[in-house]
Amino acid sequence: MFKVFKELNDDIRYIRDAVFVKEQGFNDEFDIIDESCFHLVFYENNKPVATCRYFQENGIYHIGRVSVLKKFRGLNIGNRIMQFAENEIKKSGGKSIEVSAQVRIKDFYTKLGYVEQGEIYLDEFCEHIKMVKVL
Repeated sequence: MFKVFKELNDDIRYIRDAVFVKEQGFNDEFDIIDESCFHLVFYENNKPVATCRYFQENGIYHIGRVSVLKKFRGLNIGNRIMQFAENEIKKSGGKSIEVSAQVRIKDFYTKLGYVEQGEIYLDEFCEHIKMVKVL
């Protein structure tokens, strides 16, 4: 079951802290964008297991902070939350979406139809690449 929120809540913080801070070692997980975006949470048996956020900036839609708790990976939940976010963006009139993909998992986005653009860059200590999908 998916739920859409307009603000950070404990479920979102729990997932992102587990994945990005504890598991991957990021320091700057939460930012000002969190205050003005939509947050999606996927629940399994009423427990939060995945999340992402999406927002529009200068006419461009972005999906980010896609995270699935470790024990729920490999169950297609990441694909489902991306498809849900993409559908929400389509409903809002979005024509394309950008993601800042960790290079180590860019194949996940490629399989969903995203195409690499530009050069690899560092976000904190981690290699990322911009990827775009036309809806």
